[in-house]
Amino acid sequence: MKNFIGIVFMLATLQVTAQHQHNMNMTDTVPAKDSMMDMNMDMGDMDRDMQMPGMNHAYSLSLPMSRNGSGTSWSPDNTPMYMMMKHGKKDMWMFHGSIWLRYNNQELLKKALRSDAQFDAPNWFMVMYNRQVGKNGLLNVTGMFSFDALTVGKSGYPLLFQSGESFEGKTLVDRQHPHDLFAALSVGYTQRLSKKVDVFGYFGYPGEPAISAPTFMHRISAMNDPDAPLSHHWQDATHITFGVATIGVRVDKFKLEVSDFTGREPDEHRYNFDPMRFDSYSYRLSYNPNKSWALQFSQAYLHSPELLHPEENIWRYTASALYASPVDAKGKYFTSAFVWGMNDIGKNDREHSLLLEGTQQFTKQAVYGRYEFVQKSSEELALEEAFDHDKIFNIHKLTIGTNRKLFAAGPVDFLLGAQLSVNLPPPSLQSLYRNIPLAGQVYLQIRPSLNKMKM
Repeated sequence: MKNFIGIVFMLATLQVTAQHQHNMNMTDTVPAKDSMMDMNMDMGDMDRDMQMPGMNHAYSLSLPMSRNGSGTSWSPDNTPMYMMMKHGKKDMWMFHGSIWLRYNNQELLKKALRSDAQFDAPNWFMVMYNRQVGKNGLLNVTGMFSFDALTVGKSGYPLLFQSGESFEGKTLVDRQHPHDLFAALSVGYTQRLSKKVDVFGYFGYPGEPAISAPTFMHRISAMNDPDAPLSHHWQDATHITFGVATIGVRVDKFKLEVSDFTGREPDEHRYNFDPMRFDSYSYRLSYNPNKSWALQFSQAYLHSPELLHPEENIWRYTASALYASPVDAKGKYFTSAFVWGMNDIGKNDREHSLLLEGTQQFTKQAVYGRYEFVQKSSEELALEEAFDHDKIFNIHKLTIGTNRKLFAAGPVDFLLGAQLSVNLPPPSLQSLYRNIPLAGQVYLQIRPSLNKMKM
């Protein structure tokens, strides 16, 4: 009943937002040629002082908005933008988000000891405000919110082999935890020193430190998949961190940034604000060689990230390559992501993860997939009674899916989709999960339409 009430509330909120945005010239149609500026111009080659106010990156007046990732991370400049916008003279509001109304079944062939199924609605919503300050200053304020605790339940949704959180004093395993209501509340300021040089500062409570690629819900290659990756806690789990301070510098195609932040992950109470500790740190080097690619390498020291293991500290290493082709006149494009992450707890206890995902978008139809390899310990999978504490299991998972746009209501699209996941556990776990456990889901996704302005 609580899940149903939460879903109704979200849909009502979305409808009000859609009605408010309906009259703006930011819908699924291309603006007229006699509008304020020709949107078919390549804004990446324009003088940024001449572009539409607010159409720049959140942390640079000299970069396109399409490079925005999560936190302060970079996406490829070709990344398509699914969002609604409202412009002022020197500022801009942006609204973004996604809801999946779905049936999720992790036991398609036959129920296993650890499988489950449920109706739920993973979701997130984002609002961003940019304002130019003088000629070279830029202010950014961002808020991100999720009603997961209402719409998927306090213990999250079924997801075989998922791990990394706790609930009611026990390891949460084979379920993806719900995200906090307040997923981001951040403010940033950038000073442009020249067209090729920016310096910036960022503070979030919560926010996202400089570690890893854009988090999964902000990667365009993962936009159609309702599920979190199994490698989430090896790569980008720090995307909700209660206390983050970041400073950085961009020099042409490179960016270096460092963060001081709270290492402890959010607790199971999804409506509160956890204490700020600033006991962890990270750095990230990003490089966008051209409009199609975004590369990064990062390293972080996380102090006591897990509530159930407060004595454990983690060194996390990540590297990634994101690709996006140009969007053609019919809205077609291809995107992909390669992400590697490793957690090093010390004493030769290193666990690797690898993710490869991609989406081929046609005019109305999309085909997408994700492959994952991740190493998880018996402790992570709550199997210490059956196996040695240091036992490592190699997990493989392959997901393929498709969806199709049914219709648009103003600036909001409604898509019907389905996906199938093949899990490949090692032989020692097949008695718990079966030989090849199959998971599947059908969903109705609700999200902003593609903004066809060319960046």
